[in-house]
Amino acid sequence: MKHILYILLIFCTSSLIGQQTDSLAPAVYNWNKLEPKKEDTRIRRQILEGSTTSLSYFEIHTSTLEPGKAPHPPHTHTDQEELMIVKEGTVKITIGNTSKILGPGSIAFVMPGDEHGIENAGATTATYYILKYKGRIPNHERGKQAGGSFMLDWKELKTNNTSKGFRRDFFNRATSQLAQFEMHTTALNADSVSHAPHTHVQEEIVLILRGNVTMHIDGKLIPAAPGDVVFLPSLIPHALLNTGKEQCEYFAFQWRN
Repeated sequence: MKHILYILLIFCTSSLIGQQTDSLAPAVYNWNKLEPKKEDTRIRRQILEGSTTSLSYFEIHTSTLEPGKAPHPPHTHTDQEELMIVKEGTVKITIGNTSKILGPGSIAFVMPGDEHGIENAGATTATYYILKYKGRIPNHERGKQAGGSFMLDWKELKTNNTSKGFRRDFFNRATSQLAQFEMHTTALNADSVSHAPHTHVQEEIVLILRGNVTMHIDGKLIPAAPGDVVFLPSLIPHALLNTGKEQCEYFAFQWRN
């Protein structure tokens, strides 16, 4: 009986801690509803900011740059990681002494302490997503051993066919802030469902690239379109349905402590 009461106490305490520290609820952030704010050299759209079960700080925004412009000089972060995802246009991303020209769908992952910068290297406007976060149980040595900072070009990644479309794997590794961070894209044929509503311990972001979908989130059906960002906390029932007439495609990335 004492063991049962002890387990219940731990469960209740953990639930209360989660309620106290998690400020981000499951939601679909619509691109068309984001407020554009003009800054010195860019237009910024704030998407979300808060904390989660795994992250003491989590922030997502987008920046839009005119040709030849940069949002700020190269810089470093001492205690957070950064993930850049190119939405449209062509950018030049530099991490340390390595630079790469990247187009839509390409990413850059930056470890704490690594100097990095981005600029519009194309002839038209460029827009990209920025995800910055701090883990609740950071381990900088773990991140270095897992491979450090890197960049991935969308055009160089292979696709693997599935029964409902295809999948493109980006990475699945430990980082300085997380015990596991996995990222891929899924292409889903019309009238297909990603899977039955399910849950998992990992928190997740879904970023719609093309097509119109309906998100099933904790019993609610919410439409989402290209550019929209979906946040799914740990253990929230969810699924994705392609409700368009053509194939859809979306990023999905999951993480845990």
